[in-house]
Amino acid sequence: MSAYWPWWAGALGLAAVTVFYTLTTDRSLGLSGAWDRILHWREEREIERMDEALADDDALAEALAQATAAEFGTVPARSGSLPAAPVPTAERPEPQPAVPARPAPLVTQAALIVSTVIGGLIAALVSGRFQVRFDMGEGFRQLVTGNPIGMIVILFAGGVLVGFGTRLAGGCSSGHGLSGCGRLRPVSFLATAVFFGTAVAVSFLLWKVV
Repeated sequence: MSAYWPWWAGALGLAAVTVFYTLTTDRSLGLSGAWDRILHWREEREIERMDEALADDDALAEALAQATAAEFGTVPARSGSLPAAPVPTAERPEPQPAVPARPAPLVTQAALIVSTVIGGLIAALVSGRFQVRFDMGEGFRQLVTGNPIGMIVILFAGGVLVGFGTRLAGGCSSGHGLSGCGRLRPVSFLATAVFFGTAVAVSFLLWKVV
């Protein structure tokens, strides 16, 4: 009897996670972007603090005054708050700048990474398939290499290429394939077709040709 869940149960679980994450954060789900932000958490926290400070009009006016003083040596007169925005008219419609949404809070994306690891651990323990191992299995040894040093080099190089590719494409299989396609984004359909098509082709070469 197989220890794996049926395909429909996994599909429903992924759908539930994607919908819940989108509704609670109003952002697309993506592990590569989350991991990138975790690695640069100091810079990301500073950006979040700046966003919080500048969300208040008085704080923004104070920051602009300080920047002006630092640049020109004078402090502009304060009127108490920022000037009121001009009222739009029929001849002059109100501009709508396209401001990209900031990523989800850093703590949210840290929770996503941690939950992914813990969820995988729980699934392995419940199914009885958890074990600590230092190789990639018999299939990897037969198709690629059984040398431990060679295995580490190949996996490291593969990880670098995967990281480069996901950043170049603006997302990974979770960001494009799961969340982006669910939001009907054309770029996500294209990216998903490319990386899944490449994976199928490489798998065919490994098993049928090599």
